[in-house]
Amino acid sequence: MQRTALYEAHLRAGARMVEFAGWEMPVQYGGTVQEVRAVRQHWGVFDVSHMARAYFRGSDARTFLSRLVPSDLAKLTPATGLYTVLTNERGGVVDDIILYELAPNEYLMVFNAANRQKDLAWFHRWHKAWGMQVAIDDQTEQTVMLAVQGPEATARLSTLLGTELELVPRFGAAFVEWRGARLFAARTGYTGEDGFELIAPAEVGVALWNALLEAGATPCGLGARDVLRVEAGLHLYGHELTDDTNPIEAGLGWLVSERTDYLGAEAILKAKQEGVSRKLMGIRLQERGVPREGYPVLVEGQVVATLTSGVYSPTLEAGIGMAYLPTAYAKAGTPCAVEIRGKPVPAVITPRRFLKGS
Repeated sequence: MQRTALYEAHLRAGARMVEFAGWEMPVQYGGTVQEVRAVRQHWGVFDVSHMARAYFRGSDARTFLSRLVPSDLAKLTPATGLYTVLTNERGGVVDDIILYELAPNEYLMVFNAANRQKDLAWFHRWHKAWGMQVAIDDQTEQTVMLAVQGPEATARLSTLLGTELELVPRFGAAFVEWRGARLFAARTGYTGEDGFELIAPAEVGVALWNALLEAGATPCGLGARDVLRVEAGLHLYGHELTDDTNPIEAGLGWLVSERTDYLGAEAILKAKQEGVSRKLMGIRLQERGVPREGYPVLVEGQVVATLTSGVYSPTLEAGIGMAYLPTAYAKAGTPCAVEIRGKPVPAVITPRRFLKGS
């Protein structure tokens, strides 16, 4: 099992460690509910160094990446990023990613820890097939990545780093000098709150983590991260997204451009034009209970879907989850039930994003 550069710091902070995607990661410190509330009301920090980070450089870098994603990369300019998906020839999702343009023909991609080796093999496969001028540089283990999230995050981080991060737009990025090290700061996150994700050389990781805690950030684990992303209606690969998921049924039609020169374009554009047979929706329990991945969803007593994710939301004080529902039932306000330990618990179908403004 791999450990991030912050492993010992997590133990000192009282973290309970678990295995996740081949890494030993903190699942919680003081408790998931307290950590969720800290991020929703104040600010918190997550070690997300397990997330994969690779650089793409060369005269064909943009052309190469454009063939792997359905988004229009012409929208990117230096110091900006976008959320998109890698697609396969069938129009399925290989992974969901954030791609940043650092300079012309220099890009940074952040992708899922569980897919790191799969994705790297995918990049090298198409690099070989297309013969383009692009170098692929995996820097996951040479760097750390911290997510600083919450309504107070930007102001607090600006003070700590001595720079006006308020000027960086959403999905924008900046390089910041801190204690002799160059940090990459992007206004992105996985919580539905404002904040930044910081990438720094591994050797300054512990100092940066300690400085954030000393400035008042609450350390948060993977348990809180999962609750926060479900509340915000954000996908997790292996749950809401798989190699067989079309981006349109996942509610990601907004990131699909009219381009036809990427892998899977025919299947994706067909789904966009003709519609899909199922849609990803939210589900909120009307009574007490905690829905979990794999629990059946019933409409009029019949099982029509299973939950892809489910959590107890401290923010809404209700059990919530997501599921792919047949289009006929995929309407907000439709009554349904979630089967928990053999008992149907009343619920209602909702939009995927449970929190307004997330």
